[in-house]
Amino acid sequence: MDGRSGVECKVLGAEMELYIFGRFLVLDGKESAFEAALADVVTATRAEAGCLEVHGYRSVRNARLYYLHSRWRDVEVFEAHAKLPHTEKFLERVEKLLAEPRDVKRCERIV
Repeated sequence: MDGRSGVECKVLGAEMELYIFGRFLVLDGKESAFEAALADVVTATRAEAGCLEVHGYRSVRNARLYYLHSRWRDVEVFEAHAKLPHTEKFLERVEKLLAEPRDVKRCERIV
């Protein structure tokens, strides 16, 4: 964004950045395997032209709780990312490591 609010960008027809927040609760004892998968996908994702930033986080209160945050130029580049082999491989790798289904939200910045 160029300093204007998301509403102004929509009105002016500018591209709208997309923010992704993923929450992953990992099975006990699977933390290292999840972190390896997370490191691989973050490294590959950072090389994508439409990815503005991507980071992985672990909760300080629950060592089995992880978050993935990414920022994209627009919805279209994120949807292309979701179909790439490294993204699909990550989802396959972590599915069996999770204590509950992943929770991923698509968001727009409002302030």
